[in-house]
Amino acid sequence: MKIVIAMDSFKGSLSSLEAGEAVKEGIKKAMPQAEVCVRPLADGGEGTVEALTSGMNGTLEPIQVTGPLGTPVKCSYGILNGKMKAEAQEHTKEKNVKNITSESGKTAVLEMSAAAGITLIDAKDKNPLHTTTRGVGEIIKDAIAKGCRRFIVGIGGSATNDGGAGMLQSFGYGLLDKNGKQIPSGAKGLSRLETITDTSVIPELRECTFRIACDVTNPLCGPQGCSAVFGPQKGATPDMISRMDAWLAHYAALTMDKYPRADAGQAGTGAAGGLGFAFLSYTNAVLESGIQIVLEETRLEDYIRTADIVITGEGRLDGQTIYGKAPIGATQLAKKHGKKVLAFSGCVTEDATVCNAHGIDAFFPVLRTIQSLPDAMQPEQARRNLRAASEQVFRLIRCMQEP
Repeated sequence: MKIVIAMDSFKGSLSSLEAGEAVKEGIKKAMPQAEVCVRPLADGGEGTVEALTSGMNGTLEPIQVTGPLGTPVKCSYGILNGKMKAEAQEHTKEKNVKNITSESGKTAVLEMSAAAGITLIDAKDKNPLHTTTRGVGEIIKDAIAKGCRRFIVGIGGSATNDGGAGMLQSFGYGLLDKNGKQIPSGAKGLSRLETITDTSVIPELRECTFRIACDVTNPLCGPQGCSAVFGPQKGATPDMISRMDAWLAHYAALTMDKYPRADAGQAGTGAAGGLGFAFLSYTNAVLESGIQIVLEETRLEDYIRTADIVITGEGRLDGQTIYGKAPIGATQLAKKHGKKVLAFSGCVTEDATVCNAHGIDAFFPVLRTIQSLPDAMQPEQARRNLRAASEQVFRLIRCMQEP
C-alpha cells in the first residue's frame, strides 16, 4: 500500500512535517510494509515558511529587520535551493516525477507578518498611523543579496496600513514630501506624499518575480478597502479610517499616473493594508491562492498520482476548513485522481461533517482522554495522540484487507 501524508501544521504544537511524521510512525506500526511518503503542506499563512523550507531541503535564514513600530525585530525566512530531500529524490527516481527546480535562481519564502505582523505589537500599541512595512522590504533585499530572484510571500496578519510604502522605500523608491524628503513611516506618512521617484531602486528588483499568497479580494480604497475593513482590528478609529482611506487614494492616484498598469480597484490590492497594491504596482508580482502556491511549489500532485490513500489534517477541523484551507486543497488534488482521503485533527467540531461532502472520506479526532487544551497542545502529547490514532485506523484497514 502506498500512502501520501500531507498535514497542515497543528498551530502552536507541531509543524506540518512533524505532524506528518507522527502519523507515519503510527501507520508503520500497523503496516510495516507500507510505502509512506510525508510531504509539506500549508496555505500561505503562518507555518508556510517552515513547511516549505524544511520540506524542500531549504535553509532558514535568521535576520534582524525593522519591526512594525520601527524597532528591531528578529525573524527568519527560507531559501529553497531547488533540490528535494533524499526521500523525495528516491520517489522521483522510481516514479519518474519531474524534479523540483527553480528556473530563475534560488527561491525565497517569507511571511510579511514576521516583520510587520499584528502579533508583534501589544494591544495598547496598535495604531496603523505608525506601523510600517519597511522590514518586509529588508527581508527581500537580504534574499536578493543572497542570490534569490523568485519569491513566495505570505501577506496575512499585518499590523500595517501604509500601502506598502515602507517596503518600497527600503527598495530605494522615493516617496517624497513637498521638500523632496522621504515621507515618515506609517499610514500618516502618506498624508505628506507629493512625488514618487524610482531612480534609486536596487537594479536587481526588476529581475525578481513574486508569487503573493493572498486569499482576500478587497480593493485598496472605499467601503470594502483595507482601511474600512481591516483598520479597526489594527487599532484604527472611525476618524483614522476616513483619513487613511483618503491618503491611500491619493497615493494610488500618483502611482497610477506614473505606472499605468497599476489598478487600485483590483481584487486583493487592499490585502495587508495595501501591501498587495504595492507588490502589483511596483514589482513583477501576481496574487494567488496561498494553498495553490504551496501545492504547485511542492508538486504534491506528482506524489498523489501513484498513492492508494492520501492523509491530511490540521489542528482543528471545522466547517471553515472547506474555504481554501490546506487540507481541502490536498483533498481536491486527491479526488482529481480518484484517491481515498483520510484526515486526522486535534479536534473536530459538529459542523466538520461538511468536509465529507467536499472529499474527505473520513476524519478522526486524535484526542484519547479528557485533557486541557494546553496539555493537548504539548508537542510530545500531540505526537503520541497522532501516532496512536493513525495506528488504530490502519490496523482496521489491515483487518479489512485480510482474508
